Amino acid sequence: MKKRAIITGITGQDGAYLAKSLLNKGYEVHGMARRSSHSGITEHRLRWLGIATLVKLHEANLSDLASLMRVIQEVQPDEFYNLGAQSFVATSWSQPIVTANITAVGVTNALEAIRIIKPNTRFYQASSSEMYGLVQQPVQNERTPFYPRSPYAAAKLYGHWITVNYRESFGMHASSGILFNHESPLRGIEFVTRKVTDGVARIKLGLATELRLGNIDAKRDWGHARDYVEAMWMMLQEDEPDDYVIATGVTTSVREMCQLAFDRVGLDMNDHLVIDEALFRPSEVDILLGDPAKAKQKLGWAPTVNLKEMIDEMVDADLSRLSGALAHS
Repeated sequence: MKKRAIITGITGQDGAYLAKSLLNKGYEVHGMARRSSHSGITEHRLRWLGIATLVKLHEANLSDLASLMRVIQEVQPDEFYNLGAQSFVATSWSQPIVTANITAVGVTNALEAIRIIKPNTRFYQASSSEMYGLVQQPVQNERTPFYPRSPYAAAKLYGHWITVNYRESFGMHASSGILFNHESPLRGIEFVTRKVTDGVARIKLGLATELRLGNIDAKRDWGHARDYVEAMWMMLQEDEPDDYVIATGVTTSVREMCQLAFDRVGLDMNDHLVIDEALFRPSEVDILLGDPAKAKQKLGWAPTVNLKEMIDEMVDADLSRLSGALAHS
């Protein structure tokens, strides 16, 4: 019998890569997707990876317990990966209630549905390094105190702790991955790495002349989403559930990341980069740097793609996409 997995947020970056990885491992993969009026657009990442016809999508919503229970009853999953969220930090200030309902309370809905319908299902919660916020230690690990600095981070913190509560209260196999920033060519255009690689590609192709960014001195620990979804799967194969920091252990400024992108296409960053104060966050997270020692020791996990390799891949993918669009225009 094939193992069955449900992925919420399957049409996002991590969901798509995880779906492909699980399919390669012989899983039967089911995805939850909320109804969208933009029919066909939601599956574009799955199509880009060539797996759109290999997964079964179910219409459900993390804010609707009944829909979650229905899908779990129908699929009877062995594993449940909760990657669905309102996941853009900037939007969480303009839509704090939606963020709380989906990113926080939605986790409780998923756990409760599993507890009622199929409590032996192994559960993965996508926690976030944004929970550390105003960092209390120079390097963050599983024991570092949290200090969220956005509605998104606060919602993720609730989701993290409710997962711990269900694990300890009901004996559920529920694990959280505290994932630091992870990117890829499938990253949404609103995120800074993809905004940079897309912007650089547009400038190179003559479609734009400048790239406008906010605080380029913020530092992040960036890895590749392909590596990070493998860590999610590894957690659910362990005999005992636990929480793990998933990171590279290297921090880089947005400025340095931009430099890599401009270098890839042979352009001078100083000729095109514009700092726009309107793009600064109301409260900034200045630096994030993760310690993945526990994941390396217990799971045997380690990143395989460095930042330069990832940015090169993203710039090349955006050049290819934009060149294709130009050719058909």
